[in-house]
This record gives sequence, structure tokens and C-alpha cells, in this order.
Amino acid sequence: MLIYFIKRLLMLIPVLFCVSVLVFLIMRVFSPDPSIIVLGQHATMEKIAAWRHQMGLDQSIVSQYLSYMNGVLHGDFGLSYFTNAPVTNELLARLPATIELAVLAIIIAAFFGIILGVLSAVRKNTWIDGLTMTTALVGVSMPVFWLGMLLIIVFSGYFHLLPSGGRIDTLMRPMGGTGFYLWDTLSIGDFEAFFNALEHAALPAVTLAGYSMAIITRMTRSSMLDVLHQDYIRTARAKGLSSFTVIGRHAFRNALLPIVTVIGLQFGSLLSGAVLTETVFAWPGIGAYSVESILRSDFPVIQAVVLIVATVFVCMNLLVDLLYAALDPRVKYGNAGA
Repeated sequence: MLIYFIKRLLMLIPVLFCVSVLVFLIMRVFSPDPSIIVLGQHATMEKIAAWRHQMGLDQSIVSQYLSYMNGVLHGDFGLSYFTNAPVTNELLARLPATIELAVLAIIIAAFFGIILGVLSAVRKNTWIDGLTMTTALVGVSMPVFWLGMLLIIVFSGYFHLLPSGGRIDTLMRPMGGTGFYLWDTLSIGDFEAFFNALEHAALPAVTLAGYSMAIITRMTRSSMLDVLHQDYIRTARAKGLSSFTVIGRHAFRNALLPIVTVIGLQFGSLLSGAVLTETVFAWPGIGAYSVESILRSDFPVIQAVVLIVATVFVCMNLLVDLLYAALDPRVKYGNAGA
């Protein structure tokens, strides 16, 4: 197990290296010249040349990349072209908002996805199964931005139940803390601010969870159907065990491996897929920040966001693989890392 973990950990290095090279080259080959965007179309050639020299853009691609990676290895992603502030500080200020939203979304998606998937498998070929699979199909097919606007129209515009944007009311915003508003407000016992933050997070979390919930529902149903046809399930039923015991203790536990895999991968995708959701709901996370940076060709910010998202993806893959051994004793990792 330890050897497998070390090998997988070492495999992350070339993956992240390739990601960093690709995003670095793509930004410089296909993106507009940031000097024109920063200084304006009427800037003189002297000002443009001076700004490019200041930002190191007049160096060769190899020199720029080596300088960039040297900073990354020391925790420095460079300076934003527009705010001239350290990108690391900008991301640390916005990352808690995205993580908080993604955690809420994956909790919603996993909870309802597993329940609906199990229910659909147990009630196969009934109206419950049909309704559940139709709902999952709609969730997979529906664009995130369209779902978000629909929820705003219904719950904010028509019923006036939930706010349509932001993280919390301005006067209730917690000072200092970790940046995770739900945790910060709860830790100091400010329940009014906690529920206010929860109300603001409700619509974007449900919007972000829609696609993942559909995927988890379909995977849970498929995995449960496969397990329910096994001989040991029929044996358990023949022994007179209750349906709850058979489904919960025997079937679901053995169907859990692929479900855990999907949940882990979906959590990684939620961090990157929050771009549209954060834009629709004016959620101040790295998703909305990255959209602004792409439109402004802010190279350091985009490179940092892509590298962070890629790191989350590969780490979630590693975590899911390690959970296999804990969930299923039959899974063994040999020296070959099979």
C-alpha cells in the first residue's frame, strides 16, 4: 500500500508539469497581447515595450517558463497584470468561496444521488424508476447557466424566498477568520449570519450539484443493479433477512466502490465547473475571477487557476484509489502498483 502510494504520488509530478507547460504555451500563442489590453489601444510603442520588459514578456518563452516555475515552486504565482497584486493573495482570498460552494454542492449531489439511485434500482421498471431516470437525464442535459437563471426566476424573482447573488449580506460579513463564511459565522455563534450565508449559498449550490447528482444517481443505480443480482444477495433474502438489511448492509456496501469513484471525480470537477455558476450568481470565487482574467489576458492568474484545478483533480484521483483498500478488503496493491 505504501509503495503504491509513493508511486502514484510521484506520477503526479509529470502530469502537473505537462499541464503547466500546456497552459503556459496556450496563453502565449492564442491569447491577445495583454499589453494592449492593460495600456489601451492608444498606448505608444515605448510604453508597450517598457511594460513588456517590466513583466518579462520580452524574454524568450523558455526563459519566461523557467522564471514562472521557479516562482511556483516557491509558492509565488507572480503578479496580476491589472491589479499588480500577488496572484497567490488574490486566489487565497477567493478560493474559500469556491471550496465552500463545491463542498455544499457535492454533499447535496451525493446525498440525493445515492438515495435516488438506490431507490431506482430497488424499484426497477416501476414508475419510480422511470421518474428517477428521467430526472437524471434532465440533470445531465440541462446547461448549468440555464438552470441557475431558472432557479433565480422562480425562487428569487417569483417567490422571493432566496437571494439571487452574493455570499452574505454586507453588514453580516464576518471579519477575518478563515474565509469560509459558514464556518466562521458558526464558530463564533452568529447564527443569524450563518443562516444568511446558507440562504445565499442555496441556489448556487443546487445549481452546481444538478449535473453531479444526475451522474451519481445513474452510477448508483447501475452498481446496485449489478450487486442485487449476485448469489449472496439471493442467499441473504432466503435466510429471511429484512429488505433494509439486505439492501443497506449487503448490497449497498458492495456497490459503493464505483460510487465513491464518481463522487471523488465529481468533486474535482465541481471546482473547475463553478465558473458558470459563480458568474450567474455573482459568487466571488476563483471561477468568476478566472473568467475576468481570461477576458483580460491576465496570464499569471489563468495559469495559477488551471494549475490549482489540475492539482485538485489528480489529488482526488489518488484519494479515491486509496479509499478502495479501505472500502473493499479484496483490493490489494502489490509492488507493481496494479
